[in-house]
Amino acid sequence: MASLNNNSSDSMHEKCQFHLLFHFETMLSHGLRGFLYFLALAYCFIGLSAITGRFFRSMENVVRHSRAVEEIDPSTNAKVVRNKKVWNYAVADIALLAFGTSFPQISLATIDAIRHIGDLYAGGLGPGTLVGSAAFDLFPIHAVCVVVPKAGELKKIADLGVWLVGLFWSFWAYIWLYIILKVWTPNVITLWEALFTVLQYGLLLTHAYAQDKRWPYVSLPMRRDERPEDWVPEETPRYMKGNTAPLRYSDMHEDDEAGNKNVVNIFSIHSGNTEKSAQDSILEQDNDLLSIWKQQFIDAVTLESAESRKLNNSWLRLTKAFWQLLIAPWRLMFAFVPPYQIAHGWVAFIFSLAFIAGIAYVVTKLTDLISCVTGINAYIIALTALAAGTSWPDLVGSKIAAERQITADSAIANITCSNSVNIYVGIGVPWLINTMYNYIAYKEPLRIENAAGLSFSLLVFFATSVGCIVVLVFRRLTLGAELGGPRHWAWITSVYLMMLWLIFVTLSSLRVTGVI
Repeated sequence: MASLNNNSSDSMHEKCQFHLLFHFETMLSHGLRGFLYFLALAYCFIGLSAITGRFFRSMENVVRHSRAVEEIDPSTNAKVVRNKKVWNYAVADIALLAFGTSFPQISLATIDAIRHIGDLYAGGLGPGTLVGSAAFDLFPIHAVCVVVPKAGELKKIADLGVWLVGLFWSFWAYIWLYIILKVWTPNVITLWEALFTVLQYGLLLTHAYAQDKRWPYVSLPMRRDERPEDWVPEETPRYMKGNTAPLRYSDMHEDDEAGNKNVVNIFSIHSGNTEKSAQDSILEQDNDLLSIWKQQFIDAVTLESAESRKLNNSWLRLTKAFWQLLIAPWRLMFAFVPPYQIAHGWVAFIFSLAFIAGIAYVVTKLTDLISCVTGINAYIIALTALAAGTSWPDLVGSKIAAERQITADSAIANITCSNSVNIYVGIGVPWLINTMYNYIAYKEPLRIENAAGLSFSLLVFFATSVGCIVVLVFRRLTLGAELGGPRHWAWITSVYLMMLWLIFVTLSSLRVTGVI
């Protein structure tokens, strides 16, 4: 027996000769390496939280983009110019908010698929992360959002029809995954199954848009509550010189001869009743943008803010200073993301996604190392630590939406739609990459590693998700809103949702380890 254990230990030691940064890592004990790699994984998750705020601001700017539309006033027959948002309300939630906040999981799964390209078996890291992320989205994020509004404040879903459409596609996504895993072609995925999985994302977008526009025959005949046109409240940019009035993120102001403020898009300067020429205005605004970008770097290396200096408790100041020092490298790195005032936020949006993908790559390497040196099944790590860590942008995005937006639509739609995106894009695209390669190279389907464990996790998710939806419906019927309300009821709901998540994680982990 001792000889067998020694052989097993030697085998693990030989297997774990690869390293993250430096070769001398392999000379350390497995316990110390595991501890250091877990710390590095947690630090990557801190990086994800640091980039999320910048990503969310850029996404808001993209959603805010409006264009001038000429309309005929029916009462006067006169032409009226109105500003209308370019993005549809429902499509923006799914295509930008849900996709963007799910991008850590999507990029991690895609990287894992590329690493296994040419293998007959698909890696379990991506699917495990995405299914675990779905549970994290549904339970802990709902648990946070329900207590975010102020005591007594109620925030409800204004458009139940769009929410039900998103909920249907979210549940169908996991039913579909179970069908192709266990019913049609057990334990393997064909090229056509992977392709149709991805195409269903387009069907989700089309159906959500049809419901929002109330298309006949394909939309639910449900009344929509009054929805504010500007569902993201106005906010004042921090670094605009001489600014005294609220500005939209993608807009700047200039004074006309009467001293009135005219909203001017930063890349659409029009000549008019202004003292400055259009060229001078463009040059001045370019200088403003450079000043904002410069300020990003100054903020990144500033460890103690004015708010910190006002704290009377020295321990609190020390703790805050330590935290600022800890995240300073991330802040300095993310300062290279261009200001979100450029191109209606698109440049910052794309740069943010690129940084998130880079962090996801490091996370996949760390997960391999942790599984190697600790012996913990990689699927369990993906289902728990990776799912929670990569879902951090989802958590922050929904929390910000629950805090700042007037209704609960975006906060809750981000959760349900992120779950759909996880399957249709996060699992569909990686499987499409692998199945396409296998079809061309080997004429073979893709075999799924740990298909039994993944299928069991889906069944547990179905059972626990029913409990989540039931409590949301109960709150709507009794309190009139899904989020907020009396403080004690909000906290009771939050604890209940967290218990559902613990049940899911515990049962899924026990199944993988063979206990049940």
